Amino acid sequence: MVVVHVVTGAALLVLNLAAGLLGAWCWYRVEPSTRFWQLLRAGQAAIVLQVVLGGLLLALGHKPGDDLHILYGALPLVVSFVAEQLRIGSADAILAARGYDSAADVGELPPDEQRVVVLSIVRREMGVMAVACFVVVALALRAATTSGAF
Repeated sequence: MVVVHVVTGAALLVLNLAAGLLGAWCWYRVEPSTRFWQLLRAGQAAIVLQVVLGGLLLALGHKPGDDLHILYGALPLVVSFVAEQLRIGSADAILAARGYDSAADVGELPPDEQRVVVLSIVRREMGVMAVACFVVVALALRAATTSGAF
């Protein structure tokens, strides 16, 4: 089971780094990306699986090399949750900054203006989640170095 935990950790790192890099690139270029969201969700699934595996290992009596490993291993889940909350608030922030009370107000705009507002929302969401991916990668790397396996 330890090997599965290590392999899942490597997948978590690769998926979140790829999502972060792609998200940052698309944010910079102001381009929506379906691939980014797919990588992000796969990375988040790896985080959940990694935390579950870590919990099982602890329950089975395995001890990490350092107690900080548990903290650094669990924090990516917290970061992902907080980032999702910030992402949800992105639409409201963009609408408020542009003086709209609700999405219904945007629906009354000409199609070109609607597209600009929607693209602004998607860009902010991607930016928030890309930053979260980089934080997750840093925490996961720190977890790996405190595991006692390296």
